[in-house]
Amino acid sequence: MSYRKGSKVWVEEKGEGWLEAEVVDAKERAVVVLTSQRKKISVLPEKLLPRDTDEDLGGGHVDDMTKLTYLNEPGVLYNLKRRYALNEIYTYTGSILIAVNPFTRLPHLYNEYMMEQYKGVRLGDLSPHVFAVADASYRAMVNDSRSQSILVSGESGAGKTETTKLIMRYLTYVGGRAVLDDRSVEQQVLESNPLLEAFGNAKTIRNDNSSRFGKFVEIQFDKTGRISGAAIRTYLLERSRVVQINDPERNFHCFYQLCASGKDAELYKLGHASTFHYLNQSKTYELEGTNNEDEYWKTKRAMDIVGISRSDQDAIFRTLAAILHLGNIEFSPGKESDSSKIKDSTSNFHLQMTATLLMCDPDLLVSSLCSRSIHTNEGIIIKALDCAAAVANRDTLAKTVYARLFDWLVENINKSIGQDVDSKAQIGVLDIYGFESFKHNSFEQFCINFANEKLQQHFNEHVFKMEQEEYKSEKINWSYIEFIDNQDMLDLIEKKPIGIIALLDEACMFPKSTHVTFATKMFRNLSSHPRLEKTKFSETDFSISHYAGKVTYQTDSFLEKNRDYIVAEHCNLLSSSRCPLLSGLFTSLPEESVRSSYKFSSVASRFKQQLQALMETLSSTEPHYVRCVKPNSVNRPQLFENQSVLHQLRCGGVLEAVRISLAGYPTRRTYAEFVDRFGVLVPELMLGSYDERALTESVLQKMKLDNFQLGRTKVFLRAGQIAILDVRRAEVLDNAARRIQGRFRTFIARKEFVKTKEASISVQAYCRGCFARKMYKIMRETAAAIILQKHVRRLIVQRNYQEACSAALLIQSCIRGFIARRYFSTIREQKAALVIQSFWRKRKVAMLFQHYKRATIAIQCAWRQKLARKELRKLRMTANEAGALREAKNKLEKKLDDLTLRLTLERRIRAAGEETKLVEISKRDKIIETLSAECAAAKSSARSEHDKNLLLQRQLDDSLGEIAMLRSNKILKAEEEKQNSNLKNIVKSLSEKNSLLENELSTARKSSDDTMEKLKDVEGKCTHLQQNLVKLQEKLTNLENENHVLRNKAFNISPKTVSEVLPFYNPLKFSETPTPTKHLAPIPHSTGTRRQKLPVERHEGNHEILSRCIKENLGFKDGKPVAACIIYKCLLHWRAFESERTAIFDHVIEAINDVLKAKEADGRLPYWLSNTSALLCLLQKNLRSNGFFGTPSRRSAGSLGLGGRTGQVRNPACQLFSLSLVGRGDTLAQVDARYPAILFKQQLTACVEKIFGQLRDNLKKEISPLLSVCIQAPKSTRAQPGKASKSPGAGAQQPSNSHWDNIVNFLNLLMDTLRENYVPSFFIRKLITQLFSFINIQLFNSLLLRRECCTFSNGEYVKAGLSLLEKWITDVTEEFAGTSWHELNYIRQAVGFLVIHQKRKKTLEEISQDLCPSLSIRQIYRICSMYWDDKYNTQGISNEVVSAMREMVNKDTANLVSNSFLLDDDLSIPFSTEDLSMAIPATDYADVELPECLHLHPSVQFLLKVS
Repeated sequence: MSYRKGSKVWVEEKGEGWLEAEVVDAKERAVVVLTSQRKKISVLPEKLLPRDTDEDLGGGHVDDMTKLTYLNEPGVLYNLKRRYALNEIYTYTGSILIAVNPFTRLPHLYNEYMMEQYKGVRLGDLSPHVFAVADASYRAMVNDSRSQSILVSGESGAGKTETTKLIMRYLTYVGGRAVLDDRSVEQQVLESNPLLEAFGNAKTIRNDNSSRFGKFVEIQFDKTGRISGAAIRTYLLERSRVVQINDPERNFHCFYQLCASGKDAELYKLGHASTFHYLNQSKTYELEGTNNEDEYWKTKRAMDIVGISRSDQDAIFRTLAAILHLGNIEFSPGKESDSSKIKDSTSNFHLQMTATLLMCDPDLLVSSLCSRSIHTNEGIIIKALDCAAAVANRDTLAKTVYARLFDWLVENINKSIGQDVDSKAQIGVLDIYGFESFKHNSFEQFCINFANEKLQQHFNEHVFKMEQEEYKSEKINWSYIEFIDNQDMLDLIEKKPIGIIALLDEACMFPKSTHVTFATKMFRNLSSHPRLEKTKFSETDFSISHYAGKVTYQTDSFLEKNRDYIVAEHCNLLSSSRCPLLSGLFTSLPEESVRSSYKFSSVASRFKQQLQALMETLSSTEPHYVRCVKPNSVNRPQLFENQSVLHQLRCGGVLEAVRISLAGYPTRRTYAEFVDRFGVLVPELMLGSYDERALTESVLQKMKLDNFQLGRTKVFLRAGQIAILDVRRAEVLDNAARRIQGRFRTFIARKEFVKTKEASISVQAYCRGCFARKMYKIMRETAAAIILQKHVRRLIVQRNYQEACSAALLIQSCIRGFIARRYFSTIREQKAALVIQSFWRKRKVAMLFQHYKRATIAIQCAWRQKLARKELRKLRMTANEAGALREAKNKLEKKLDDLTLRLTLERRIRAAGEETKLVEISKRDKIIETLSAECAAAKSSARSEHDKNLLLQRQLDDSLGEIAMLRSNKILKAEEEKQNSNLKNIVKSLSEKNSLLENELSTARKSSDDTMEKLKDVEGKCTHLQQNLVKLQEKLTNLENENHVLRNKAFNISPKTVSEVLPFYNPLKFSETPTPTKHLAPIPHSTGTRRQKLPVERHEGNHEILSRCIKENLGFKDGKPVAACIIYKCLLHWRAFESERTAIFDHVIEAINDVLKAKEADGRLPYWLSNTSALLCLLQKNLRSNGFFGTPSRRSAGSLGLGGRTGQVRNPACQLFSLSLVGRGDTLAQVDARYPAILFKQQLTACVEKIFGQLRDNLKKEISPLLSVCIQAPKSTRAQPGKASKSPGAGAQQPSNSHWDNIVNFLNLLMDTLRENYVPSFFIRKLITQLFSFINIQLFNSLLLRRECCTFSNGEYVKAGLSLLEKWITDVTEEFAGTSWHELNYIRQAVGFLVIHQKRKKTLEEISQDLCPSLSIRQIYRICSMYWDDKYNTQGISNEVVSAMREMVNKDTANLVSNSFLLDDDLSIPFSTEDLSMAIPATDYADVELPECLHLHPSVQFLLKVS
């Protein structure tokens, strides 16, 4: 393939595998490329692979790698890498699922809601998920009645076990059955995982929880698709790990769990794991994030669930402890040569413990370890073993015991779960080890890789078969495509008589054979095989070229690990054990086997047989593949190692599948996609309408391509042809770009010329203007100078004239002033003389008057002095009396202080009493006796307060008496002041003091009056509290009596009635006040009732008329339900509400339930919602409780006090009798209700909720198919990228009328039905609101789960559809729609975000606060990671914003319990009984007449008489 400058390519690199690069120079034999690391390198064209030029558009990744433009190794690798960075861990490759281990918890991907989303959905419709594969297998099994299999593979640590758990969890979810006991089949299947993990998993170098065995779980189903049984098969348990481990690996988990089990470990004489030889070969005893003790109890719980008895559990753990003690037994040379014995006392202790735990003879145990018996015709020969042989014998015993114990566990699990022999279909989940290649590879890796070769052959056949099926469905010719498999590899390993396994078994049969003889014979017989090589530096090692690469095996331990001897001494020892479990594991050997102490059995041959059986099982099923990938070797999240992933893709066969696809037609595109991408090559054919298939063929013929195939819906291209088309497309686009650039440069040049021309014209005009303005200025200045000269001359003449006039006027005014001043001086002298004369006369008279006045005052003072001396003596006496008055005032102040202090204390006591009462009232249903004691304490406190208030009243009366005395003294003092008015100046200070004292007395009087008022208020409140407490005690007594009666009655209710009432009881509604548990004496029946109780027999004849009213549609009259009114009038006339024993209410409820269970019940739900709600409202408004609740008329809305709180209590037995009618003016007479009426109300409420919930659920089921086609725009309405640019200013596209109009028509039909049945607007509003909430949830969740929905054109499509819903909500008004438009907030904001332009300029704050305030960061991140612009091919959110959101999501993942980005459906009932009584108006049933069809019935003749 030839490359041109600017081509995007992949270049191979050792560290990263592949790098992104761009061609900067293309020569004949070499191509110079610029890598993403900004390095220029020269490579051969053959070593480059093409890269999609449009990969950055659409998010830069695809969810199915068959959609990649170039299906090659780097394209697969980087697509996985980009998706992994967005936490998209699942990716399809056709029907194969690739799962990348995230190494972090993602609970939002695996909750029950997510399982419900994938239930019944076709594979590929939603985002890739392991649930989709599990559902596809389940649906294929149910629809085709054929068994399925799911093959989960991957290397250690890739997440195979967790993926298998998820698959089994989903299968038990869709195929589970109701749990009839504590140990259901589904639970046992799921709980078998932790049990098998404890005994079969261990820590390896790559994984802390690596499965050291293969597992195939068969889940069996019956004809209805429900789980009927299960079975588990295991393969090749790594037995050698029991006795030998390498650092830092661990032994099987169960050993460490048992050592950390606490008391159980002490029981078996176990210590820390480091004290045992089988565990301390590695220094790793703990796993990060795992507690061995907790895991031990989880394992025991799993044993309980799968049905292992306690005795068997004890035997299992005793056996594990015996294995640990057995490993600590050491040997030393014996007295004889080549013999051995127990080394020391420590080893002897472990020997005794081993024998005790195995329940066998210690001497027999020593004999079986240190000697070997050989049976001959002459007798038994006992041969002693040396120390090395004894140790090997000990390890053989440990491995044999553990292997048989593991097999027993698997067999016991299968027995406990139970297999369904009659099962016709099953789903098998295979969790098997992946391809392994280490530095040192032994017999285990050989078997594991052999199994993977077998599975890879099956996988290749499946992939090729899928390719053939697609070619057949598209009706293209595929006969010449060759299929290359790995059969030669399998022949090398398993073919007889010269396969590797056959040669190994032959070598194991000869006791003196070694790995050297085995290797020599293998090389001699198989040296010509192309896949087998001999290593250069070893005579015994060999290399095999597997499908995943070359692996070198060391044959040092091949023979030992392949030999599975059955030691007769071990079998005899353990078959004689007193432990039933152990003796059952080792049955006595037949006589022919006893003759040989060691019987050989080939592990490889047995494994080959198991593998062949597995392949036969898989061949009889339809396979589904899940390939697990480990992204890095350090088990860290968000770290992607390219080389490691590439190796796993090769080992997992993914790249092999790519190779198979490349052998055929790797590139396949629908005609629409092909035309969208390559239509630019034939622009002359794109005008007008065209046939996409013919246009595709024209494009390919014009490009002169061969070997392409045109299918029914797709075009199939051979490898490399898409690159040729892309090169030609790039040339066309480059030419178009050059043409656009030329036109644009022309436009810019012309624009500059026009701009320069306009500038020159402007400069010329400006110059001419300046010259004209200069000439005009000169002419203007000349004219101005002439005008100035004229005005100056005029001003000079005018000034001279004005000076002459002013001089003449000045002279005249001076002469006139002189004459006037002389005349004024004469007149002033005359007036001054007259004034002097008048003042002199006045002075003489004043002096004479002053003389007479002084004499008079002297006489008066002498007389007043005489009188003052007398008065002074009297005032001194009065002053002494004022001192006594001051002392009285001080005493009064002290008394007022004491009263104030006491009042403060009383307030605190009253506040403490009120708090105590409130606390005790809130806990009244829990501790009745404590409440009574507190009530008594409150009463005594109130009495003491009353006594103290009386004492304070008396003290205030005394104070008032003293104040009255002071007032009288004040009056006497005022009289004295009137008599001695002449002495006011002398006693002024004394009067001021008296006035101050008077002010203080008035203040004290006011404070005493306030104190009296407050004390009166306190007394009134105490009295009110006493009354409320009495009422509260009465209320509690009534509630207790009612609960006692209801409990007694409940024992007499039939099971059917109870089952109809209890399912609708929701304990959350009554969590405010729990029912008291104290048993009270039964309520005595009143003997003085005015109305005689009706017998039960009287109502039995009326059942027929009620049944007819319920079964027949009586319709409505003036909007009132006839059936509800007739039933209420009948019950009221028959006095059923006042009867203490009657079955008529149960009959009514049963009849309504029977109608709702009928086939045509769905169509009558609105009718019965209207009738039952009307009947319930009639009961609430017209019934009055008698004997169970206080009378409502005794309360007032404004004086409830503390007792008013009891009106909010909602008890399960009395919730329908809440006092919601207080203060409402109901004109209908109320009827006393007895216990049956109470129960009838409760049942009727449950019936209303049931009808509402059933109607809501039916509507959701009906609208779900309509919503599923509305979330994604039809292909015919999508704007093609090539055509969208012609009208960029066009508005949002109009939705396809068919889909959204169907929803609007559905809503219109619903409104018509509800209105025809006169359903109250309250119910319509709640129903429509919940329906729109469901629409919001379904659309929003579908948007987040399907990548093809997160597009620009699809956002326009959904937004236009939402506008239709908005118009519908506006048309039906808020009375019926309520807050429905606000329920669509999530989908409205999400769609609004999809259709905005220039998303790259939006910051995280603008997105989260302005555009999508209701959405969480996780939801916004999900939309951003899936969005792609299919209309304008613009880029989405900037990488910086996406990175910031990713960090926030990863940070919150560890803090959230459930971090799902999906919305949950609300299934609660959105109203209560009080809401109904307040929202639904009263129904006047008096004017509802009896229908003509019921006139002849004798039980309702009274209704005709009344009418």
